Order: sequence, then structure tokens, then C-alpha cells
Amino acid sequence: MEYNTSQPPLILREYGRNVQKLVEYIRTIPDKSKRSESAETLIELMKQVTPTVKETPETSQKLWDDLYIMSNFDLDIDAPYPIPEKEVLNKKPKRLDYSKHNVKFKHYGKNIELLIKEAIKKEDPTEREDAIIYIGKLMKSFYSSWNKEVIDDSVILENIKSISKGELTIDLDKVKEDNLFEKLYSNKRRNTRSSSGKPSDRKSSNRNRRKRN
Repeated sequence: MEYNTSQPPLILREYGRNVQKLVEYIRTIPDKSKRSESAETLIELMKQVTPTVKETPETSQKLWDDLYIMSNFDLDIDAPYPIPEKEVLNKKPKRLDYSKHNVKFKHYGKNIELLIKEAIKKEDPTEREDAIIYIGKLMKSFYSSWNKEVIDDSVILENIKSISKGELTIDLDKVKEDNLFEKLYSNKRRNTRSSSGKPSDRKSSNRNRRKRN
């Protein structure tokens, strides 16, 4: 577990560390189209964690500006707005109206609690289920950014139930069967070969045995 004291300072504190980590991840995506697609997904998340802000062209541009600011103006994507001038940093950002309360699961951050509150308000069963699945994906992604261990879907679901006080749930078998809580982004594939190249060592070892026989 990483602690905030050992982390670099947040650029825009109102979005939280998990959003900043996602911005940092998006910067590492080599393909520009995938980078742009991930940026749009993140903008949607940023909208949902600011539910009190009415969506207008001005607020939409502010979200994209904030995304660029959190990337230190180093984000090559296809966006609906141009990259803002760095002088924007001199403007004190508007603080979001968060109620002061203890976050139940700190590794998920307060944004998840806000999303869960919004999901509880949804009356349409399909929309509510879609919201639960999206939240589950985010929680798994956030957990992976803080921990090396793999978290089971059942734990994610129990956490959702706990935070929502039992108001949000989904069939666990369906989640596991369809991999509904798959992370929004994957860690880089690790090379399964060891540094000594075990697969080739095994072949040469088998050849040596045949020679001896």
C-alpha cells in the first residue's frame, strides 16, 4: 500500500489521486486513438464526480482544460478543445463542494462514493446495473493502482454493497462469467520468460539428455 505522504503532490486536488493516476496512465498509451478514447472515458468520470455542475460548453471545456493541466500539458490527444495556455495554472481552481466525511475505503477515494450515490438515484434497472458495472471496473482499476495483489470480484461487490448500504447489488455469478468488472486499463504485460530464458534452456537440456542416451 502506498501512502499519500510518499506520493507526488496533486495538481488539482478536487479530482483526487486516482483520477491523476489515470491521467498519468493515459499519457503512457502509445496509440493516439486509444489515448484519445481513454481521455474521453476519463472526462465522463470527471463529469460524474462533479454532479452539481450543470453541463454547458464552458464547463465541458473546463474539464478538458483540467485534464491537460493534470497531464502537465503533455498529452497528445484528439480533443474537442485546444490545449490551454500554461497561464491557466495561475488561476486558483474552483474547489468542488465535497461534504466533509471519512472515506470508507480510502484506496477507492471519495469519487467512488459520489458515483455510488448517483447510481442509487437511478430508477431504471438497466441504467442502475450499467452504473454498478462501471463502478466495479473503476474500483478494480483503482485497487490495482494501489496494490499488487489481485482483488476478487466478490470483494469488489461486497465493497459496493457496503458503501451503498445494501442498495446496489448485482449477481456475482453473472459478473464472473461475463468478466463484467474487468479493469478499465491493463497493466503492461510481463515477459513470462525468465532472464535466463528457461524455455530455451529446457529444450537444450532435453537435447543433452538424448545425446547421453
